Amino acid sequence: MIHRRHAPRRPAASASGLLAALPVAALLAAPAALAHGDAVPPPPDPAAFLLSWSLHPQVAIPLLAAAAAYLWAVRRVNASHPANPVPPDRPVFFLLGLASIAVALLSGVGRYDTELFADHMVQHLLLVFGAAPAIALAAPITLALRVASPGVRTRWLLPILRSRLVKVLAHPLVAWLLFTFVMWGSHVSPLFDAALEDPLLHDLEHALYLATALLFWWPVVGRDPSPWRLPYAARLFYVFLQMPLNSFLGVAILFSDRVLYPHYLTTGRPWPPSPIEDQQLAGAMMWGIGDAAFLAAILLLVAAWMRDDEEATRRREAAEDARAARVPIPDRASAFPVEAALAQAEGIGASSRAR
Repeated sequence: MIHRRHAPRRPAASASGLLAALPVAALLAAPAALAHGDAVPPPPDPAAFLLSWSLHPQVAIPLLAAAAAYLWAVRRVNASHPANPVPPDRPVFFLLGLASIAVALLSGVGRYDTELFADHMVQHLLLVFGAAPAIALAAPITLALRVASPGVRTRWLLPILRSRLVKVLAHPLVAWLLFTFVMWGSHVSPLFDAALEDPLLHDLEHALYLATALLFWWPVVGRDPSPWRLPYAARLFYVFLQMPLNSFLGVAILFSDRVLYPHYLTTGRPWPPSPIEDQQLAGAMMWGIGDAAFLAAILLLVAAWMRDDEEATRRREAAEDARAARVPIPDRASAFPVEAALAQAEGIGASSRAR
């Protein structure tokens, strides 16, 4: 915790530190393995997924605290800067990100994650393609910087953002490689099967997915300050290169002729699908939904790039118009030399005829 000094702005200082810390705590500390146990749950159905919520305090409390801190910060910034409020879409994105985490970990999805590989894949897709980009679009770092007191901003937030560790982790190449390593390493190594047996490893696995996904989407979204800022062309290339890797991994899982993770052979569930059919469904979901998410990101980046170019063109034209308005209007001869020469020639011809 931040040590609070006796100062007039003490509440803002402490709350801004809370705002910066709580989303990370909610993401990295929220246990994902909520269904580890010996009892086999009943066959899943829509009601089980929609209504079987488990409000575990170690998950729900950090998520609610993060939502409250973010909304408090938005109200404070809007009250302090009515001419420059927080864009209204950002709180929506933040709440959507937290809701994605809640659905993945607290709903019926979390109940079947150790029974069904496809259900486990839904968790990963929600965390990687739902929660992480939504939180990045909410720009929590920018909000924390705006709501923080000058002392907290100078002593804590800016030194962290400018630290060597953040510069390394936020580098687009490092973030891209870390995300790739976690996605592939967790699926092709014994970690995945071990996590299904060990709740602590399961928590670590999901924390790695969330952390590396946040690092991956940070330079793509580009709303928060970063030591490295990518132009739109680089962002497109960055996302495009990740799509075939997701495809290859999904296809490898889909077309495997054996069950890749022995845990799913030992669940003892009597209801379908079979372990191999379950695995095929999970691979198809990773391939189809993952590629669709990357493609949507590419299309949104193209649209944002076009809007940015249009705004830059409007700003340039407005600046040129402003400069032109400050320049005196030249006389006709200097502004239109060809027309002046013609008028002079006509005048000479008229005077000759008169003589």
